[in-house]
Amino acid sequence: MHKYTIGETVHFSAPLPGRISVEGNYEVVRLLPPDGDDFQYRIKSLTEAYERVAKESQLEVVAA
Repeated sequence: MHKYTIGETVHFSAPLPGRISVEGNYEVVRLLPPDGDDFQYRIKSLTEAYERVAKESQLEVVAA
């Protein structure tokens, strides 16, 4: 079961080697199937025009 829900704000903090990644807060826009034991999410930052795919292990809860 996914830990985060659509519309939830999460912090992306684990860039992948060889890819340009921007740490920061993102909104979960879609729940994706797992990659092994790690669920995946499509996330979007308000400061970027495109979406990213992130694994659950790369995300953290944003403190309210």
